[in-house]
Amino acid sequence: MKTLQNYIGGTWTSSQDPNRLTVINPSTEESVAEFPQGAAADVDLAVASAKTAQSAWMALTVEDRVARIIRWADRIEEHTDELAELECREMGKPVGIGRSFIAAGVGGLKASAQEALTYAFDASTDDPDGGRTRVIRQPVGVAAVVTPWNFPVTMVLGALGPLLAAGNTVVIKPSERSPLSTVRLFELLDLPDGVLNLVLGDVHAGEPLAGHDDIDLVHFTGSVSAGRKVGAASGQALHRAVLELGGKDPVIVDEDVDVRATAEAVAFGSFVNTGQICTSMERIYVHQAIAEEFVVELVKAAEAYAFGDGLQADVMMGPLVDERQRNIVGDQVSDAVAKGATVRTGGEVPAGHGFFYPATVITDVDSSMSVMSEETFGPIAPVSVVSSFAQGLERASESSFGLAATVYSRNADHIALAASIPAGVVWVNQWQGGSDVRTYEPARASGMGATGTTAAYYSATRPFTVHIAPDRS
Repeated sequence: MKTLQNYIGGTWTSSQDPNRLTVINPSTEESVAEFPQGAAADVDLAVASAKTAQSAWMALTVEDRVARIIRWADRIEEHTDELAELECREMGKPVGIGRSFIAAGVGGLKASAQEALTYAFDASTDDPDGGRTRVIRQPVGVAAVVTPWNFPVTMVLGALGPLLAAGNTVVIKPSERSPLSTVRLFELLDLPDGVLNLVLGDVHAGEPLAGHDDIDLVHFTGSVSAGRKVGAASGQALHRAVLELGGKDPVIVDEDVDVRATAEAVAFGSFVNTGQICTSMERIYVHQAIAEEFVVELVKAAEAYAFGDGLQADVMMGPLVDERQRNIVGDQVSDAVAKGATVRTGGEVPAGHGFFYPATVITDVDSSMSVMSEETFGPIAPVSVVSSFAQGLERASESSFGLAATVYSRNADHIALAASIPAGVVWVNQWQGGSDVRTYEPARASGMGATGTTAAYYSATRPFTVHIAPDRS
């Protein structure tokens, strides 16, 4: 069993607290690593290291910072297979899926860092009175990045590009459920000492980091309940917070779609990574004209999702991350059935080791059921029949969440209405589509703070203005 340590100031460092936690392989239920529970003293050391390193890192040219980030990204890319296997062992993601998301994360890190080369860190304009105004954007200072367990590598890489390229230094705290792959990222690190620091642990590390006086920005991805605490701590400390929290993402399926192709797309959006994606399809509203046929095709697609240990090549769906998460999923299905829902396939915990749960389709659901109102984070596809696209749009908008939504339709008028759904991202006819220019901010309880392209650089920098009066001589 591997023993993990903090990484502070370029050195692997023991925690100030002797208490340890364990990483459990969710496919086998075996212990694979132990790591520190975390302590405020660990956070103090990491933040101090980042603060000390920040002035020298900021003093480098943008071109130099970007080149160093790209060089590290290239090293990460060479170890994609190894990182995917580590993710599989710590949280269950099938290796093939892990590879694709890690590759996307590396590409995103490179692209977002390179945006610094064209970002306006210093912009000047001539004033009407003959003077001149400069708007200068400097790094905020030290950023805390707190990442979730479902995409350990990708979420770290997704946050770092703008923060580092803008001249900030960073302290990362990965989820206590999946720290293995993040530790490996630090073993591959190729940046100056102190620019990137790692603190392991649970709330014992997370809380003091989020509220630390010397942190200038917190970038947090996780649950709504934890996000509220991070936001409150950030407010108390008067530093910025970018929060991407939970989702209960709706899907609207119009009457004019290719039923089989759409059902297969919805199955993928519901079951990939065992439904453990914040933008998973968790509420499916299908037009009554095609509902019966759609459910038949969705059930067929669900039954094709073989589950098992993600190290095996033919496995499409791994386990849930732990028993607690599987219980949440099972409890939502049980609640729905007790209130009149029908399980069309799946819905039962399989025998044997591992925290597995099959791809599940349920119908006859309504808004009184937790599976239609609370985040599931599991392989459940609940289907609700609607009488019209307008009703689907209305139901899709009835949620306390607002992370993402997906619409399948060939009707141009209906497609235009998709933009009315309160969400950070709305996809039309392709889940997870879009280009690198995507900029968004979650709506409602799904978070706060815009991200993507220049918005990420706005968050990572603090603007100030220098006004030069006109020469009156």
